[in-house]
Amino acid sequence: MYLLGEQPAYADQLINRLQSIPTQLLEGLQPAGEPLRLERVDDLAQVLPGNQLFIIENGLLHALVDERPLFYLQEGDLVGLRQGIDLPSCRYSSEEPISLIPYSRSETFQHIYASEQRQEQFIQYLIGHTALLSDALARLKQPEIRPATGFQHFAAGEELIHQGDEADHVFIIIEGHAEAYVDGQKVGDVQKDEIFGAMAVFTREKRSATVVASEPCTVMVIPKEQFLSLMQSNPRIAHSLIESMARRIDLLNKEVTQLRLPGES
Repeated sequence: MYLLGEQPAYADQLINRLQSIPTQLLEGLQPAGEPLRLERVDDLAQVLPGNQLFIIENGLLHALVDERPLFYLQEGDLVGLRQGIDLPSCRYSSEEPISLIPYSRSETFQHIYASEQRQEQFIQYLIGHTALLSDALARLKQPEIRPATGFQHFAAGEELIHQGDEADHVFIIIEGHAEAYVDGQKVGDVQKDEIFGAMAVFTREKRSATVVASEPCTVMVIPKEQFLSLMQSNPRIAHSLIESMARRIDLLNKEVTQLRLPGES
């Protein structure tokens, strides 16, 4: 198996070692018939018998998960382990001729389990592939919010942030409700799941408002550097922040309109 895209530093050495294991596992076991030769195949699972395993003799098999290419199998790889097991879809295809050597599935496992050495090799083969796929998942998965300072709890009336303070963190209310004040005047509400404190992080200025818990609150605290990184890598965070800012701008526009109306009449 060879992963598509960027490879970890250890990958080449591990892949070369894994490629040699299937042949060692099947040493002394006779094939179940002549090699299966296919000019091209769109979905290998549709043509493979469920009672056989195969070693790739020649050619490449491309593996697609949810129709996204993830890795390919090459000469020496073992094919058919997924047959008969209810697992998420993985489609193997090839646009070039491929040759597969068949082995009886039941005889193969009997052969492996008859030797402790072969059992250990088989475990190494499975764990090695798992390690490669886990590394690929770690590289593809978007980072989660992992607040360095954790969660903080505030009683009703306590300040979450104070106007004029340095802006070193961004906050998300997990439970509760708070109110924002500028120079002692209420300018808005901060609802559950709302991001606040981000504006000063972006502008690199001091806090422009004080936020006070109007009821007991649980707040997630995210260091500003981590938050800026999350904004780049996680569109959901950016979308939530844009929604929050748009809502506040709309409220401010309404307040300004109401203040102007008496003077205009």
